[in-house]
Amino acid sequence: MEKVWNGWGDAQKQKPLPAIAHQVLTQLLGSATPLPQATLAQTAARLPPSRLPEHELYQIDAETRVRYARGQSLPDWLAFKAGDVGVAPDAVAFPQNRDHLEQLLAFAGKHNATLIPYGGGTSVVGHINPCAGEQAVITVSMERMNRLLSLDTTSQLAWFEAGVRGPDLEAQLNARGYTLGHFPQSFEWSTLGGWIASRSSGQQSLRYGRIEQLFSSGVVHTPQGPLSLPSFPASSAGPDWREMILGSEGRLGILSEAEVRVQPLPEQEQFYVSFFPSWQAGLAAIREIAQNNVSASMMRLSHPTETNTQLQLALPQPKLGRLQRLFRLLGLGDEPAMMTWGVSGSRRQVRQSRRAIKAIARRHQGKLALKGLGEHWRQNRYSAPYLRQSLWQHGYLVDTFETAANWDKVQALQEQMEAALKQAAGDTPLLCYTHLSHVYKQGCSLYTTYVFPAQADFEASLATWQKLKAAASTAVVKGGGTISHQHGVGKDHSPYLHHEKDPLTQAGIQAVFDRYDPKGIMNPGTLMERL
Repeated sequence: MEKVWNGWGDAQKQKPLPAIAHQVLTQLLGSATPLPQATLAQTAARLPPSRLPEHELYQIDAETRVRYARGQSLPDWLAFKAGDVGVAPDAVAFPQNRDHLEQLLAFAGKHNATLIPYGGGTSVVGHINPCAGEQAVITVSMERMNRLLSLDTTSQLAWFEAGVRGPDLEAQLNARGYTLGHFPQSFEWSTLGGWIASRSSGQQSLRYGRIEQLFSSGVVHTPQGPLSLPSFPASSAGPDWREMILGSEGRLGILSEAEVRVQPLPEQEQFYVSFFPSWQAGLAAIREIAQNNVSASMMRLSHPTETNTQLQLALPQPKLGRLQRLFRLLGLGDEPAMMTWGVSGSRRQVRQSRRAIKAIARRHQGKLALKGLGEHWRQNRYSAPYLRQSLWQHGYLVDTFETAANWDKVQALQEQMEAALKQAAGDTPLLCYTHLSHVYKQGCSLYTTYVFPAQADFEASLATWQKLKAAASTAVVKGGGTISHQHGVGKDHSPYLHHEKDPLTQAGIQAVFDRYDPKGIMNPGTLMERL
């Protein structure tokens, strides 16, 4: 696949904006004027020369440095499209084995350079963006370390190199009858090492588990030497050091290999879409399903605004009109909430789970179980990021943020987040909508998308985003949500980390970082500033 250098994904998979979606956006947000786009050559020409000498360990040409300079947040997009990426790495390395990583660490220590681990470049919170400073920066792309090294079918453990991307990981396992089951929306481009470093969650984590349940052991290359974790099904021998690797965001070192807990491919997997007359009814149904241990593989509830938006994108107008008439006949009204859900396992397990979910949904006035719309979701589960480029071409900017909260806070938090966005937008037209997913007995995640017209120029567009991001983040922490459920902290969320990690906790984290990286050369500025 040819990766788009200044946007998302495979260049051959770009997704045009449906005509009806453009009409709806124009009605809601007014007309918009696209911002210009710089070429790769123009962007590369603006980079200052590398501060590092030529070396066999890395590449220093300008185009390579541009391609690996930023991630996928809206500020990153604005920087790429404007042709001004700001601070770029001085070099990009492509290690192929553990020895190469050790050589890079030794080189960085000797030349006082900093290292940034780079998986698939999908970060939306600034993990991989270099900081300004006197030290040279080497971005370490793990893309060439992507092999399945061993599969223990007796213990159901697979040992991978950490740079393996989602599709390649699953293809190597599926060929042997197994799956990891970790499917974030960034699945096509994100990597196993990135999932572990940012505490990622997949769309079907309700069945397979979040990455902390799937990560068994691994090897981290630190400036003080390799840190190898043993593999046990469970242990009470002191603190579990896996927990320091999980969510460490490259501050300890570079994860070269990881062992993960896999399982046989399910005999059957089905997805459905049901509808509720209100967001509140859907919330109650999903909470009951989760707290009664019904074996669903995923559940997602779209707020009525998102429901309407998603249906307009998925269905041609005649089919949408017929479905809306059916809603009224079934007593669902004009603003139903859509629940997308899946069941996986043996044929018997799928049948039992499907019946249980339908029964609970009916108790909360849920109607229908449309397999066609469920299959549409499955086929397009990774396509949403591709719409960002189509929206860009029509002059609209889109961003997302996510959180997780206990059930008693979910409804109020959703309202507070969207209200904060609208207030911060001021006179700028704004469309925002939310869905819940990644359901737990105690609560769930909330994922909010917002769209607004591009402003007069790149600087004004960035300033608008900064206002919206600050308002949303403040609403999240004030409302009792985590600053990040699945995207990590990076640099964008670090100002809010103190709401979850008090000074003593942060000092403890810093002490661990200092033990393995006393000079502070590993991904400085990410997660939290050095204390």
